[in-house]
Amino acid sequence: MLKKIATFGVIGLLSFSAHAQIQMLDRVIAVINNIAVTQSQLDNRMVDVEKRSAAAGVNLPSSDVLKQQILDQLVVESLQLDLAKRFEVVIPDEEVNGAVENIIKSNKITEQQFFEQLKRDGLSYSELRESLRRQLTIQTVTEGVVSRRIRISEREVENFLKSADAQVWALPDYRIGHILVALPSSPSSDDAKAAQDKASDIYSRLQAGAKFADTAIAESNGQMALNGGDLGWRKPSELPTLFADALKDMDTNDISTPLRSQAGFHIIKVYEVRGQQKRVVKQNRSRHILLKTSEILDDNQAKDKLAQIRQRILNGEDFGSLAKEFSEDIGTRLSGGDLGWSSPGLFVPAFERTIKESKVGEISTPFKSRFGWHILQVQERRDEDMTKQALSNRARNIIMGRRFEDETQIWIQELRDDAYIDIKI
Repeated sequence: MLKKIATFGVIGLLSFSAHAQIQMLDRVIAVINNIAVTQSQLDNRMVDVEKRSAAAGVNLPSSDVLKQQILDQLVVESLQLDLAKRFEVVIPDEEVNGAVENIIKSNKITEQQFFEQLKRDGLSYSELRESLRRQLTIQTVTEGVVSRRIRISEREVENFLKSADAQVWALPDYRIGHILVALPSSPSSDDAKAAQDKASDIYSRLQAGAKFADTAIAESNGQMALNGGDLGWRKPSELPTLFADALKDMDTNDISTPLRSQAGFHIIKVYEVRGQQKRVVKQNRSRHILLKTSEILDDNQAKDKLAQIRQRILNGEDFGSLAKEFSEDIGTRLSGGDLGWSSPGLFVPAFERTIKESKVGEISTPFKSRFGWHILQVQERRDEDMTKQALSNRARNIIMGRRFEDETQIWIQELRDDAYIDIKI
């Protein structure tokens, strides 16, 4: 989300600001639900659009048409901000700070140059921060609502992964070496046997340490033999099916056993792989006990009570039984606090940090998260191959992106249809 903001640069973000140089008596020009849009907001936005268009060399429509377009934009933003308020969307200062840093970085300027640019544009730092907070709020509520409206089935993901589009990014590129022991156009059984024996002998020499490129130059009948058999970078879809099938089970520096085709016997070597989607994730199976603070149980009391429970576990009592008795996490209490297997990033930062720092089997000291006070135990760790899941997630995100714009427009129109909008100009 912050990357989107960074692409606007400093000038682009000023379109959300209120310039000090426009001095006039304000009047309400539109009411959207309980939000008023003023003349100064409209005028300020027009100044910014005209400035950015002039800098980009873009020709604008007539003043009346431009004014209507900007007013329409302000109406939509007001509806989005009104919904964000109802959903209690709050953008923390840390996120705004990150947006400011991204602007500076994307414009390749120093902090001093950044503040000098703000001064030249007549914008204070506090005004910029508020405009950023406004934009982040709109993006957050839009992404949250629209994403929930889009339903993507597993069948859609599977079909996409089988499509030509998916082949462009889902499959890695291979740099391959190739040795061919050719067969005559109509080989006899003796011809086939001789070729197979030769291919097997070559394979044995390669396995014993012979250099593939040197062997290809000396022995291969392939078109790239004098180039050491190097076929360059290829997608599996650009290779014979025989090769593509073999590559599924090969890693870097692997050499295939002789592969028979109508042309002869082939030996391939994987020199390099790039764009490989293989993703192995370190997972943890853990369990916890949660105590929530309240008017009856404050932070110190919750921490002390968990310390006592922890000591009972250390003295030999069963973690699961104590979790069933004391934990206030409704979702895990009945299972003895069991959280199952989790990948990094699933839990809140304090929980993630404690899982990472804990040794298998040990009981953590009490720690606090936004849910309350916890103790936890990491029961097991494993390396899980998430390659298929990673590909599915990426496919789902691509499908989501393709539908997002249309669904956003439909959602905005529904907001307008359900809203009270009174335009006074």
